[in-house]
Amino acid sequence: MTIHDHTPFPAARFIKEIGRGKKGARSLSRDDARDLYAAMLEGRVSDLEMGGLMLAMRIKGESVAEIAGFLDAAEASFDPIPVPAADYAPIVIPSYNGSRQMPNLTPLLALLLARAGAPVLIHGVETDPGRVTTAEILHYIDVPPARSLDEAAALFKTGLPVFMPVADLAPRMAHLLSLRRILGVRNSTHTLVKIMQPFYGPALRLVSYTHPEYLAMLSDYFTTEAPVGRGDAFLMRGTEGETVANAKRAQQIEWLHQHERTTLVQRQEPVDEMPPLPAQSDAETTAAWINAALRGDEPVPAPIAEQVEQCLHIAKSLRQRQDAHHEQGS
Repeated sequence: MTIHDHTPFPAARFIKEIGRGKKGARSLSRDDARDLYAAMLEGRVSDLEMGGLMLAMRIKGESVAEIAGFLDAAEASFDPIPVPAADYAPIVIPSYNGSRQMPNLTPLLALLLARAGAPVLIHGVETDPGRVTTAEILHYIDVPPARSLDEAAALFKTGLPVFMPVADLAPRMAHLLSLRRILGVRNSTHTLVKIMQPFYGPALRLVSYTHPEYLAMLSDYFTTEAPVGRGDAFLMRGTEGETVANAKRAQQIEWLHQHERTTLVQRQEPVDEMPPLPAQSDAETTAAWINAALRGDEPVPAPIAEQVEQCLHIAKSLRQRQDAHHEQGS
């Protein structure tokens, strides 16, 4: 882990740039954004300035360069996870929304991928008032959370997906997420946790968005600024914010790879007949239904089955590219 500076960080000059309102604000460079966010993570920014920064950025919206710089600092703030030995590159599933209405089927996606042999990391929050989280459902499926990198490594060997709470994976980021309860609005960290790549080597990230402006911004990030060596990403509209395909109709899935963008799945029109789903959306009922689907007693929704197929195909090709790269370099 990097040794962090604890010198107070004067943020006024950054607030002056980004705090001029949506039309008058200027965006930070990638380097300035990295330095600023690193100081925020390290607790070197005063509470007053922290609130000003978060509200100013909330009003202005993040630029591609700012997201790139913030993510550089974010990923340097925690210990990365060693890549497990497998035929597939790791698949990263952020889970920070849970569900209010539809059953949360993120655990089904993760379990199907892991059953096929892919290392699957889910990271996110354990609880969220008014929502059913992935962690709560996994509890009823007897998939325990990993509290350390050693626990994660042990769980990968069992063939189960690994759920690591963000508080254990990236505690400094978890603290910035928690400030939503004080300020009442989300901040840039809510975007960063959905696009961060926690592994040493390349991985496939499943990334969701909720608002159209984030589709444009994240597409630009992955096709211009994202380090190619960090792997690929799937980008899709979230199902109540989660990165699992909507069981009722497939969302469009964009594959972002080596600064290129390819449409893998086309958006599906609504269907008249509802697919079989859990009778209730609570964690225990959802877990029981997922177990039934894994046994074959309930059908896996077609959009999720297709998402699994696409994830496995790209994760395998990503691993093969990495292996070929290593052979050429040796």
